[in-house]
Amino acid sequence: MASTFFSRSFLASSHRMITPALLSRRAFYSQLSSASTAYKSTTWARRAMASIGIGTKASYSTSSISTNEPVVSADWLHSNLREPDLKVLDASWYMPEEQRNPIQEYQVAHIPGTLFFDLDGISDRTTSLPHMLPSEEAFAAGCSALGIDNKDGVVVYDGKGIFSAARVWWMFRVFGHKNVWVLDGGLPRWRASGYDVESSASGDAILKASAASEAIEKIYQGQIVSPITFQTKFQPHLVWTLDQVKNNMEDHTYQHLDARAKARFDGTAPEPRKGIRSGHIPGSKCVPFPQMFDSSQTLLPAEELKKRFEQEGISLDKPIMASCGTGVTACILAMGLHRLGKTEVPVYDGSWTEWATQPDLPMEGEESYS
Repeated sequence: MASTFFSRSFLASSHRMITPALLSRRAFYSQLSSASTAYKSTTWARRAMASIGIGTKASYSTSSISTNEPVVSADWLHSNLREPDLKVLDASWYMPEEQRNPIQEYQVAHIPGTLFFDLDGISDRTTSLPHMLPSEEAFAAGCSALGIDNKDGVVVYDGKGIFSAARVWWMFRVFGHKNVWVLDGGLPRWRASGYDVESSASGDAILKASAASEAIEKIYQGQIVSPITFQTKFQPHLVWTLDQVKNNMEDHTYQHLDARAKARFDGTAPEPRKGIRSGHIPGSKCVPFPQMFDSSQTLLPAEELKKRFEQEGISLDKPIMASCGTGVTACILAMGLHRLGKTEVPVYDGSWTEWATQPDLPMEGEESYS
């Protein structure tokens, strides 16, 4: 059963609004599904056949990868890409000011056989906050529409290296699916390794992405969606609400890490979303998410990660929770801590965007920008 928190959100669904962005996404899906054609390079086909020839099926097992390790390499993914119980998701999402369209970029180039996971489409429809965690019912419906089963291992990547993929890794873990990993270095690392991509999305992949978004809409409208092939088991300790953050300000049980850039944290640079003041939640510490990576945008080794946290005065022996702007890059900090053995780090879903839009909540920083 869904948690009480999600049940309340579910009951409030009748008050939601269909946004222009949602309508635009629908139109784009429709356009792609009618016009797209599948294309696979001959080089990829040769590699896939060679892969079968050396017996990759025998080498594949999600149990052979520790769920205490949050990433897999491009080489590992290439060796196991054609396994039927492995689903690969392109979960690319970009900040509004980047003016990049992840669905169009998916159509241009993606890892062969990849499904598109729409971070904004697979989200809570009852809030104005961006891409918030959906209800259990909605997530199950979305994953089922994509063709993901509980038996599947899931590898998530994005177009930047490690960015939005970390959010989707966290989402699957929140809903009880432990066999999930992020592709270390993402699509850039894959291509730098010499592996091929598909140009032009298959109609099937676009239809599945559209169906996932539509299934979630139906759930929030109170309609029945079937079949449901993906079962969830909500892990409430991995998600924090505003009230939990407020309580933590008083009792300081958890160290609060903020993944945003230092200037935004200090209030000396504007937030990327209009109408939101910069600054930070009292008592939090700034650990900008790029500190988790090396120059190739791959996750640092454990010893290097440990140094980064310790340099910021973070004790790895005490509980830690993470936030950011909208709950995306906080998941990167959670990934880094996961590699260090702290596998149960919660993320404040609403993060700074929720906190800063509440007029009665305390804030620290210059507050020079709004």
